[in-house]
Amino acid sequence: MELFQNGGKPISHTSGTVTLYHGSKSGICGAIAPISRAHCDFGKGFYMGTDRMQPLTLICNYPSAKIYTLSAELSNLKLLDVEVGLDWAMFVAYHRGKMESAKDTQIYRRIADLSKGCDMVIGYIANDRMFVVLDRFFRGEITDQALIHSLSALKLGKQYVARTEKACKNIKILEEHELSQEEREKFKQESEANRSQGIALADEICRKYRREGRFFDEILEEGEPYEFNA
Repeated sequence: MELFQNGGKPISHTSGTVTLYHGSKSGICGAIAPISRAHCDFGKGFYMGTDRMQPLTLICNYPSAKIYTLSAELSNLKLLDVEVGLDWAMFVAYHRGKMESAKDTQIYRRIADLSKGCDMVIGYIANDRMFVVLDRFFRGEITDQALIHSLSALKLGKQYVARTEKACKNIKILEEHELSQEEREKFKQESEANRSQGIALADEICRKYRREGRFFDEILEEGEPYEFNA
């Protein structure tokens, strides 16, 4: 496994298998493939997470929802591990189409090239709690300081995204479980509770840091590589 971080330079070589989870609205049909919609956190791919609860909260509204336990072999893959921070936020912004106004700038090119040549991307999940905060950052309502401190406080789980056929072939299904109506109702309640708690925590942090840092449009307007120190 060749591991890249942020700037795309190898930082270590290791091997191993990880156990991950994937939620599906109606079940996986055929071979595993990198065919999600394009505007996902880390681009088009097959998404898996380290936290079993996270995909459950995404699929609990669907009557035929299934949760999968998977194993992913990483030893022969090129990986990008995006640490929690401003690079992570900008990487998500790029893949959600939020950086188009900054095309042809240095910062846009750097973020666009971050995962070039990688089979799998690893990074934190913009879950129900974080999505609200991230969206506020993109809308220019909070600064990068507020965003990064929220990221740290919310303790997000990680997601692994298989971006190539090679990566998908390294994934095996260990278990498939169809959710009962009782389970789906339970996960709906847990999702709503987590979302409310996360929003309250993020609101507190955003108030604390509302006068510190830069806004999303300011970062794009600078158009240059940036440094962030939390």
